[in-house]
Amino acid sequence: MRPTPINGLDDQGEPEPREECGVFGVWAPGEDVAKLTYFGLFALQHRGQEAAGIAVGDGDSIVVFKDMGLVSQIFEESALSALQGDVAIGHTRYSTAGGTHWENVQPMFRSTPEGGDVALGHNGNLVNYQQLHDEAVERGLIDGKAASSDTAVMSALLAEKITADVSLLDSARQLLPRIKGAFCLTFTDGSTLYAARDPWGIRPLCLGRLERGWVIASETCALDIVGASFVREIEPGELVAIDAGGVYSERFADTQHKGCVFEYVYLARPDSVIRGRAVNATRLDIGRRLAREYPADGDLVIPVPESGTPAAVGYAQESGIPFGQGLVKNAYVGRTFIQPSQTLRQLGIRLKLNPLKEVIDGKRLVVVDDSIVRGNTQRALIRMLREAGAKEVHVRIASPPVKWPCFYGIDFASPGELIANAGDIRSEEKMVEAVCRAIGADSLGFVSIEEMVQATCQKREELCVACFDGHYPIGVPEGNSNAELVLRLQSGRAAGTATIDRDQNN
Repeated sequence: MRPTPINGLDDQGEPEPREECGVFGVWAPGEDVAKLTYFGLFALQHRGQEAAGIAVGDGDSIVVFKDMGLVSQIFEESALSALQGDVAIGHTRYSTAGGTHWENVQPMFRSTPEGGDVALGHNGNLVNYQQLHDEAVERGLIDGKAASSDTAVMSALLAEKITADVSLLDSARQLLPRIKGAFCLTFTDGSTLYAARDPWGIRPLCLGRLERGWVIASETCALDIVGASFVREIEPGELVAIDAGGVYSERFADTQHKGCVFEYVYLARPDSVIRGRAVNATRLDIGRRLAREYPADGDLVIPVPESGTPAAVGYAQESGIPFGQGLVKNAYVGRTFIQPSQTLRQLGIRLKLNPLKEVIDGKRLVVVDDSIVRGNTQRALIRMLREAGAKEVHVRIASPPVKWPCFYGIDFASPGELIANAGDIRSEEKMVEAVCRAIGADSLGFVSIEEMVQATCQKREELCVACFDGHYPIGVPEGNSNAELVLRLQSGRAAGTATIDRDQNN
C-alpha cells in the first residue's frame, strides 16, 4: 500500500486523482543535459510526486540516478555534475501499476545480450500487460515471482532483441506494434534519443528545439522552462529518433486520436498547450459554460485552489458574481511520508487549505472545484466553510461526474468508491441530489460532457472521456478486478439492472 501524500489528503484520508508520470528527454551535445533534464522534471513535478530519476548517456554507457521523493529532494548539485553525456531521459512517477517500490522507479535500466545499455521512461498504462509479462517470464527476462511494472516488462523485451545486427530502433519497431494501451515513451541507448506515443495519443507528448539540440517532453511547459521552442506534438503511432543527423520519424501504427480529456480538466499544467488549445483557456471556458448550465444565487465565487481557479474565474465572468479568494493554500505542503494520527486526521485538509473568515463570513458562496471523486474532500471543505461563517455553499464542478475508473494512467478509485455512483445510478438527477446531500452543499451542479468537450476545441470522437461515460477506446485490461467489475456494470446498465456495492473495495 502506498503512503498517502498530505497534499492530497482530506480528513478521511482521500487521495486526489493522480496522473501516473511525466517523461522528458534531451539530445544536446555540449550542453549540461543532466541539469536540463532536472529543470524539465521540475516543470513536470505535478505529474508525479512519488519518485523521479535521470539517465544520462555518453555514447559508451548509461548512468542512472533515481530515488523516491520529489525532484528537489533527490538531486543535488554533486549528483547532477556526475551525470555527464550528450543524451538524457528523465521521469517523475506516481504509481498506478507496479506499486510503490524503489525497483519500479524510472527510468528503467537494462543491459542487452551483448553488453549494451538501454534506459526507458514510460507514461501511461498497458491494457495487454499480462500477456507481455507472461511472455517476458517465459523467456526468462524477468522473475515471475516478483512484482514487475509494465515499464519493467517493456524494458526487458526492448533490450532482449538488441545485438550487433539489431539496433534499439529495430527492436522498437518489433515491440511497439505489439503494445496495447496508453504509452508515451522516452528511451536511449546512450547515443540516440528515442520517443514513441501510442496510436491513440491518450497522453500528451511534444517535441522542442534547443539552440544546440532537441527536447521531448510530456507537456509544453517543460519546453518553456529549459528554453526550448515548441516544434510540434509527437503524433499518435509515431516513433522518433534524434541524433547528429537530426530528427528521424516513422509510423508504427495508424493515428487514431483519443486524447484524455482529463488532461484539460485537471492533470496538465494550465500553462501547457495540448493539440493547439491552451489548457488555461479551456478551463476558463469550462467555467463560463458551467455558469450558463448551472447558475447560482451567490455573493461571491471562490475557487478550490489551485486547480479550480481558472474555472472559477470563468464562472465569475459569465455570472457577474464577484470573484474572490476565500481559501488560502499552503504552498509548502509537499509530499510527506509522515501519517497523521487518528486524533490529528481531522486536520488533514487544514494542512492544505484554510478559509479567510473575513471574506466568507455571512456570504452565499459559489465554490468551484475541478472534480469530485469520493466526495470526502468536498464534505470536509464545506463543513470548514460553514464553521467559518458561510451563509450558503453552492458547489459547481468543472467536470462531469466521475463514474468509471481509468485504465490508461490515472489513479482513480474503484467504481464502488466513486461518489457519483451513489443512490439511483440510472437517474442523473437523483444521483446529483444524493451527492449534494452527501457533501452537505446547498446546491450542486456539474458541467455536462458536451460543454466540457466543446471547451477543449477538440472533436468528441477524438477524445477519451471513459471516466465520465464508461466507453473505453482501447478496451480494459484482462485479469484486473476493476476491469471485470466495469464489464459487469456495462452489461447490467445495458439491461437496466446495474447496481454497485458501495462498500466494496475492488
